[in-house]
Formats: sequence, structure tokens, C-alpha cells
Amino acid sequence: MAQAKLKIKKGDQVVVLTGRDKGAKGEVLKVIPSERRVVVQGVNKVKKHNKPTQFAAGGIVEKELSIHVSNVALADPKTGKPTRVGYTTLKDGKKVRLARASGETVE
Repeated sequence: MAQAKLKIKKGDQVVVLTGRDKGAKGEVLKVIPSERRVVVQGVNKVKKHNKPTQFAAGGIVEKELSIHVSNVALADPKTGKPTRVGYTTLKDGKKVRLARASGETVE
């Protein structure tokens, strides 16, 4: 099966559209294209109980789990609201992403 191309990249500011964290904004920490999932900072947080080992102390650790890419949308650079992502080619031949709502380019 071909690996899916996602329009969301690591470092993007996104808005959560559905679920327990609906409306939350955060930065994408990790993208998992094979599973079509992303890890967003401060979203889908869970507590994991770790046993102490020879190398690390035990305890309760809070971490973010991945969420499906369809549940997030890129935050518009101009307004901060969710927007779809499109592509365009600049005059110098460079292909860039742009926010559909405002037409701003996304770095």
C-alpha cells in the first residue's frame, strides 16, 4: 500500500476539530504518515504508570498520544481559525502550501 501524503507537517499550528479536546490549539510534534496520525502538543494527554527499572525511576508520567489527521485542521496564519490546505506554485517555481481561507502561504 502506498504511503499517504499528509498536508499537515511537523511544527505546524493546528486546531482540533472533534473529540474531547475540541477547539484546542497546539503544535504538531510528530507525524505518522503510515497510520495517518499526528501527535499534537497538549492534546489527547494520558497518564501512564511506569514501573521503576534499573535505569529509570517509576511513577506516573503524562504524555500525548496520537490522534487521527482528519480530526485536526491547520490554523490559519492570519486568523488562527481552522482552514483547509491547498498548494500553489510561486513564480520562482517553488511549490508552497497555502491556507484556503485567507490565501496566506504556510511555512
